[in-house]
Amino acid sequence: MDLDLSALADTLAAWEVAPTSLTYAPVGFGDHHWTARTADGRRWFVTVADLAHKPYCGAGVETAREGLRRAMDTAAALNADAGLDFVVAPLRTAFFGASSMASSGATVRRLGDRYAVSVFPYLDASAGRFGREPPPEHRRLLVERLAVLHRTPAPAATPVHRPGLPDRAPLEAALREPLDAFAPDSGPYAERCRALLTDSARGLRHRLGEFDERTARLIRQAPTPVVTHGEPHPGNVLDPGGRNLLVDWDTVALAVPERDVWLCSPDPDDLARYEELTGHRPDRDRLAYYALRWAFDDVAACLDVFRALHAATPDTAQAWEGLTGAVAQLNVCGPMGFTENLTTVAPWKKRH
Repeated sequence: MDLDLSALADTLAAWEVAPTSLTYAPVGFGDHHWTARTADGRRWFVTVADLAHKPYCGAGVETAREGLRRAMDTAAALNADAGLDFVVAPLRTAFFGASSMASSGATVRRLGDRYAVSVFPYLDASAGRFGREPPPEHRRLLVERLAVLHRTPAPAATPVHRPGLPDRAPLEAALREPLDAFAPDSGPYAERCRALLTDSARGLRHRLGEFDERTARLIRQAPTPVVTHGEPHPGNVLDPGGRNLLVDWDTVALAVPERDVWLCSPDPDDLARYEELTGHRPDRDRLAYYALRWAFDDVAACLDVFRALHAATPDTAQAWEGLTGAVAQLNVCGPMGFTENLTTVAPWKKRH
């Protein structure tokens, strides 16, 4: 990435952090992360968002910057004002220390033309395994966390989730003309993408039509939204089974509860526990809708990787695995769509 680390270090001064070292942290997908350490031994977790690749925050760099700011402000308010201590929220600038979560100061700072920086407290805690189903007792704790979140009044900054696919146009173009979507010299996976989409385009277009019908139905119903995290999978839970701290709040938005619940657990006992705590019975059709949406978002995210210049790396190998898995999932679903396949969808990359 074209990022000047000295400029990043200078940006951290807004949080009164003067790092003596910045260590890259190869965790998560989509954003870039460092651990900053200062001369007195304190550490912070630094996230640099690439706004050119955050369509769920908004189309275009400046719109995405504003969407990210609203998301980070929402997380900060959920922690500081609503008292949700399981929300790992960004620190605000200029108020480092005891008052770092005060209602003033910025949660996001510009870094160059396309990046934005946020700073978080450093937590010495392990995360769950991305894409691996947690044990029942861990799922139950997460369901209870989500029930608290969904009952919490929305902070003023909370973005509004819009059903549909943020990256729809490139996806449709790839399905319409797969031979034109991937230049043969773009990288080692281009020809494989061409072949995969040529074989799968008809089935994927049919499934996309089903998705459109579900989207229109959800919009017509206009159910009451709640504050949703957006991606409460195990990889975004620190100290699972203990404190169950939720990280990665850039996808936070007002939406139907099923946006979170489908990814948390499809188990009937967990759904009953959620209903007991909130009074809302999760709707199976909406659960299926968000599973379907996730699979299409994964396809779009992976195609975005392979349309650009790329090399054979562990990241592109994982992207290829994610793409083939999502395509297979979309093609094997029965006539009821994703309703009967909720437990088989594994997340690949943040695009929601």
